Amino acid sequence: MKVQNRKQKNRSSYGMWSNTRFMIAQAMKYCKSVLGYALMEVLLSVAVSLLGLYFAPAVLAVLESGGTLKQFLGYTAVFALLLTVVRSLLMYVQSNTMFGRMEIRMEICYAIMRKIGSTSYENLNGPEVWNRMEKSMSTIDGDAATLQAAWKTLTTLLQNLIGFIIYLVLLANVEPLIIVVITVTAAAGYFFSKWINSWGYRHRDEEAEYVHRLGYIRSKASDRAFAKDIRLFGMQEWLLELYGKWYQMFQAFQIKAQKKYFLGNAVDMLLTLLRNGVAYLYLLQMVLEQHLSAAQFLLYFTAVGGFAEWVTGILNQLTELHRQSLEICEVREFLEYPEPFQLEGGLPIAAEEGASWTLELRDVSYRYAGAEQDTLRHINLILHPGEKLAIVGINGAGKTTLIKILCGFLDPTQGQVLLNGQDIRQYNRKEYYRLFAAVFQQHSLVAATLAENIAQQTDQVDRNRVWECLKQAGMSEKIKSLPQGIDTHLERKVFDDAVEFSGGQVQRLLLARALYRNAPVLVLDEPTAALDPLAESDIYLRYHQLSQGKSSIFISHRLASTRFCDRIILLSGGEIKEEGTHETLVEAGGSYAALFEVQRQYYKEEIGHEEEKKDK
Repeated sequence: MKVQNRKQKNRSSYGMWSNTRFMIAQAMKYCKSVLGYALMEVLLSVAVSLLGLYFAPAVLAVLESGGTLKQFLGYTAVFALLLTVVRSLLMYVQSNTMFGRMEIRMEICYAIMRKIGSTSYENLNGPEVWNRMEKSMSTIDGDAATLQAAWKTLTTLLQNLIGFIIYLVLLANVEPLIIVVITVTAAAGYFFSKWINSWGYRHRDEEAEYVHRLGYIRSKASDRAFAKDIRLFGMQEWLLELYGKWYQMFQAFQIKAQKKYFLGNAVDMLLTLLRNGVAYLYLLQMVLEQHLSAAQFLLYFTAVGGFAEWVTGILNQLTELHRQSLEICEVREFLEYPEPFQLEGGLPIAAEEGASWTLELRDVSYRYAGAEQDTLRHINLILHPGEKLAIVGINGAGKTTLIKILCGFLDPTQGQVLLNGQDIRQYNRKEYYRLFAAVFQQHSLVAATLAENIAQQTDQVDRNRVWECLKQAGMSEKIKSLPQGIDTHLERKVFDDAVEFSGGQVQRLLLARALYRNAPVLVLDEPTAALDPLAESDIYLRYHQLSQGKSSIFISHRLASTRFCDRIILLSGGEIKEEGTHETLVEAGGSYAALFEVQRQYYKEEIGHEEEKKDK
């Protein structure tokens, strides 16, 4: 369905006061002092306003009563000193409040990042979680982000409420109609602004999808791994066309939104003009009728303007808090997004030394959301302790999906995955993940040091163990030749002194990382698919030699690379077609044997061509 035709209306899951309680709870959890500083900021801000209100009328009253120059200067000095002291205290308190708000925002940022990194893999299969994640991140991005700005809104709202009460008492002797006009017009502006903000929230998914798609195209255009394809196939214009198309749609949405906001501002200006006009005309009439002295006129004149500002401030801050509350809902909904797996609680998995694990897929089928047929159908498979199992088949046979289910990333739509006879859905899924050390097709080396990448942590890196794993992986000599050794940085996009490695060297680093993890089950999901057959075979054999005593699963579409395995299953069309050792499957003369012969002839010819090139 096209974004512009989407008519779904979103409603927030939490009310404004619920989100206010959430923010207070976060402050109590992460930085209690911010609440005290916020209250002090409110009281000092109101004090500054009151000093400004009474300063000019008090000085004028001294002059009206025939006071001396000394009295005039005395009053002026006292007010100036008080104002300086209070403002200095206010600046100090505001600085501490700001740092407290930043600390709370960063803690929530960490919570969002933890959710992104730990949410059930199944949640990542559709766009919903990604869109929620993007909207959540927008609420914490920068000092002006919602989760920090909302604190300022709350303190300003409380400040306006206290000021409103004080000024209401002060203006009790003024015509009540003025108070009614000020309050009614301000309230009308508030509800109109609230309607505008609600429109923005209802269309937020539409805006988020435009932003997501534009960001995706930008990331691809700047992706170094994509750079060769862009230049070789002349993809630049095509990507620009895609970006331009989505930008035009995004721009049209923004124009529509700005029209709404312009209308809101225009209505607010008209209501403000009406409100202030009525109040000032009435005060002017009282002065002309000599019901007010010059000092009283100045006091009430300032108070009426201040009262209007307090009322407007209350309603504006309520409007802003309502808008921010809608965005805070995004954070809470993302953090509380339901998990299909038991990431907390569940049965523990014993981690004693020498424990053995039997994994079983019992009548497992799986169908991706929106698909018309199953990717896997009625898979029955047992991985015995210490067994070397190969899963082979052509691309699209379902090998990677099978591994995702076995590793616990996906739950089958039918059947069970059993660990030592127990359904893995009853276990703590995070503990289940610790049973596996995997190397996937897309590696996850990041911009950090080699040691940190292999240990997958920054602190408590066992450097001796890192070197031992590099030695076993056949990379220690290469790393020793580097000036920084295992402290060498990866990723030149981030570090100027970073080192780049060849495809085969990256695979050996990934092997070292898998060895460092020391998990009982090793999984290789075609990580060497981009390498030539001989290089792949060499790396697979090294994995085989170094994983003695561990259960291992080798995935490949090259049958020659997995001949050493104890058992091989041929996957085709989402089903296990053949099973046995390499020798028995070749002797059987079935699909495996036919596929092996085709590949053998192809690689034989390829090697022959390479040798001819060398001879020349």
